[in-house]
Amino acid sequence: MRILILGDVIGQSGMRAVVSALKGLIKQHRADVVIVNGENAADGFGINHALAEQLFRAGADVITTGNHIWHDDDVGDLLNDTPTVLRPDNYPGGAPGSGVYVHEGKAGRTAVINLQGRDRMPTIECPFRRAREILKRLQGQTDAVVVDFHAESTWEKEALAYYLDGDVTVLYGTHTHVQTADERVLPKGSAYITDIGASGPDNSVIGFDPEISVRRVLTQLPLKNEVASDAATLHGLVVQTDDAGHASSVERIAFRSLI
Repeated sequence: MRILILGDVIGQSGMRAVVSALKGLIKQHRADVVIVNGENAADGFGINHALAEQLFRAGADVITTGNHIWHDDDVGDLLNDTPTVLRPDNYPGGAPGSGVYVHEGKAGRTAVINLQGRDRMPTIECPFRRAREILKRLQGQTDAVVVDFHAESTWEKEALAYYLDGDVTVLYGTHTHVQTADERVLPKGSAYITDIGASGPDNSVIGFDPEISVRRVLTQLPLKNEVASDAATLHGLVVQTDDAGHASSVERIAFRSLI
């Protein structure tokens, strides 16, 4: 199985790039399963029904998210109506939606798990313990397991990857929007990268207008961030699995859109 994963889609620039380029990337990388993080699709914060539908029409099989999923007041309806749009599963009980989905395709069954870190993030339930609970529940039901770990801390991402090494196919970080160069297959067979990067405008500060970002720092005023308008680069990962559901290879990708 070949799994194509794209990082956080940011605003109109990121959406244009994904919608125009994803089908070509799927063909180029011979992807069997496509996972896209869409938590910043709506002008940099959140996602809605219309944007989710655009991502699915473009070729996404599952949409993961993160802490900004709650930005839109109507997101509860989206999460409850659309099981292929995930939110981090380790939010307390009572939150709408789910953080786990099993995609059934021609190449097999792929479990997608969405978790959120706790270091310098909102205080929610333990992602390490929740991951173990989910894997126990899914045991014997999947051919591959993909984990989007939406977290701020590098050490927390690496620690979870080693904790789950051999029990998941790939664990990748999202949230910090800057692609790291540490992609590798861990000793027990799980692919890992600290952050797959964002699918958003190039000339930006993590996707947002650089001028506003600089002014926020210099003045310490709570200025509203605005998504930059430049053409976007799609950042992500391609993972090849073996018959045991482990990663046989992992490739970091970057595709610059002209739109």
